[in-house]
Amino acid sequence: MSIQARKQSLRQSIIAARSNMGETERARLCDQIAARLFKLEAYRTASTVLTYMNFGAEFAAEIFVRQALRDGKRVLLPKVNRDTKQLDVYFITDLACDVAPGLWGIPEPLVERCTEVDELASIDFILLPGVAFGRDGARLGYGGGFYDKLLARLPHQPVLVAAAFALQMVEDIPLEATDRKMQWLVTEQETIRCAT
Repeated sequence: MSIQARKQSLRQSIIAARSNMGETERARLCDQIAARLFKLEAYRTASTVLTYMNFGAEFAAEIFVRQALRDGKRVLLPKVNRDTKQLDVYFITDLACDVAPGLWGIPEPLVERCTEVDELASIDFILLPGVAFGRDGARLGYGGGFYDKLLARLPHQPVLVAAAFALQMVEDIPLEATDRKMQWLVTEQETIRCAT
């Protein structure tokens, strides 16, 4: 089986397992994950954080965004640029006013309200979405390569963190040359410092 086929099979099984979780249980686990995230020294010392807005049955990154804004962090969110097929990054200050559903229904920054950030070197901390993760920091995304392309554009190495449910942790994630590993994985059960 090719790497792409293995990745797709893994994506389908993890997304299905995640979707089968009840809403009350998911909310409880998201709160536990968020509590661990906010204890990370890398988060506490970061001034500029790049994160994402969740969709479907993902970890509720909105919790992270709201707290980061309350903590006085500079919060950046990505928006899919349909022309370049890459992520543009915007500075947001108010989740209620600055964000609306965009491509695939994922909440994105409103370009008429938010300032695009060209200088990516100011980013200290990145919370990345994903479908499955390995204890070694391997990350399986949704297959669009958007975040891999964004990470490749960075002139430096910010701290890369993923928040996920324990059921998203797997033994063997097929990796390609463009795949970047996480430095921290945070689940409801543990905070993992990855061997990267």
